Amino acid sequence: MTSTLVLLRHGQSEWNLQNLFTGWVDVDLTEQGREEARQGGRDLVEAGLAPDVLHTSLQLRAIRTAELALDELGRMWIPVRRSWRLNERHYGDLQAKNKKETAERFGADQVKVWRRSYDVPPPPLPVEDPNWGYDERYASLAPDVLPAAECLKDVVVRMLPYWYDGIVPDLRAGLVTFVVAHGNSLRALVKHLDDIPDDVIPELNIPTGIPLVYELDGRLVPRGERQPNGLRGRYVGDPEAAEAAAAAVAAQAG
Repeated sequence: MTSTLVLLRHGQSEWNLQNLFTGWVDVDLTEQGREEARQGGRDLVEAGLAPDVLHTSLQLRAIRTAELALDELGRMWIPVRRSWRLNERHYGDLQAKNKKETAERFGADQVKVWRRSYDVPPPPLPVEDPNWGYDERYASLAPDVLPAAECLKDVVVRMLPYWYDGIVPDLRAGLVTFVVAHGNSLRALVKHLDDIPDDVIPELNIPTGIPLVYELDGRLVPRGERQPNGLRGRYVGDPEAAEAAAAAVAAQAG
């Protein structure tokens, strides 16, 4: 049996546009981000892919992206499941700071380590700080699971339980499963699916608004050949556009 998994990174957010570290701070999409989300939906229509179930984080930019994409697909009625485990990486004390200014203060090399290394988190930030992003949606979580700062390795650890308990059952049921989340939570999932080495995953960039489709075998292992980007999934639409969009993510300041 083959299962279909569709991943979509949210469109440009207001803080992406301002070049700020966002993390768990909840911000909406820009108009460009909304159009990216709509285009992602149109690309799925063109590819003949119709999601049966949706999974998102608890963050507005992912939720809005999913709604706009599903509107284009005419499938806003499908079941929806949400989890904090699909949230963006928590950037700790970097949250709400300008990426360029942070690089000027701490040095570009140090900021690159905080942003892109697999297992080095940025400086921590207590939940009580206004820049942490805490609100009532996290009130039911045990204090010891609320991150003070995360590296990608931490995101993998907190994402995987939801993969196994939330997403895998839908794939096993034969549902076309749509996951709309964030750059780092999707990188964590892709690392698991494609078994990407720790020293390679920091260089992987997932573009905004371009669906990434995996066909999985009965063991939920990706089918097909590995692409030059290291993935066995395929981007829907123009491959060159996806490559250019990924390069734009890599070139972000900070």
